[in-house]
Amino acid sequence: MRVSSVRTVAGDTLALCREDGLYDLRAVDASLPDGVGALIAGGPDLVACAGRAANGATSAARLDEAALRYRPLIERPGKIICIGRNYAAHAREGGAEPLAYPDVFMRAATSLVAHGEPLVRPRASEHFDYEGELAFVIGRRARHVPRPDASTIIAGYAIFNEGSIRDYQRKATQWTMGKNFDGTGGFGPDLVTPDELPDGAEGLRLRTMLNGETMQDGNTRDFIFSVPEIVAILTEVMTLEPGDVVLTGTPAGVGYARKPPLFMKPGDVVEVTIEKVGTLRNTVRDEG
Repeated sequence: MRVSSVRTVAGDTLALCREDGLYDLRAVDASLPDGVGALIAGGPDLVACAGRAANGATSAARLDEAALRYRPLIERPGKIICIGRNYAAHAREGGAEPLAYPDVFMRAATSLVAHGEPLVRPRASEHFDYEGELAFVIGRRARHVPRPDASTIIAGYAIFNEGSIRDYQRKATQWTMGKNFDGTGGFGPDLVTPDELPDGAEGLRLRTMLNGETMQDGNTRDFIFSVPEIVAILTEVMTLEPGDVVLTGTPAGVGYARKPPLFMKPGDVVEVTIEKVGTLRNTVRDEG
């Protein structure tokens, strides 16, 4: 099942994505919530209810895609946890050897931007870089999860463009400031449930395109820390809760490592495509 959070002329709703378009699941079952965040917060029984509604969706529930806008997949996650330098080639292009323990940092919900909406290059800097990433969303409260059980706590997978302000990222030893400018992180369009993908989303091709040119071309099989390893590492330290979002790192090819460096600018179109997950598309604008 593939679901998204959208805004229509009639209000916010939970949408089902099929090959032939989007369907309003609340038109099938009015008891369902109006977005993915509330769906996940409602637990496995509510997700199962959405699955039944998806099976029963007919043409009467079809949405007019020209008259809707996407919202960030989960608008106010409790935590957005980022794994840095999780591809060896990306670590090396930044001048570091692969790590024995991951870099972990956090993003704020105010940085989120929906599929189809513009990313915001801030007034403070022109060093606005792309980072295509696989994200996964936590489906149940969990602590001390062993690797073999990691899949049991994941509600689904999505796409993230972890837009980074590189000069601010390097103003201090911690990366937080460069990773949290408002409106810099694309998130969506769909949450894809684990049954649609290989276990741990392993072996999926990830590409980032800037104005139609391939910038990044990686594969999740090249993770230094796999999805099960990330779950085990994080839950050794903290409780993961429904709706928490985990970003798994970006492959080589980012703009700051190119010669000369290449940064996003107003009018650019950036697309992140992950095999079997979909495509996240955003334009770029300057901060108003």
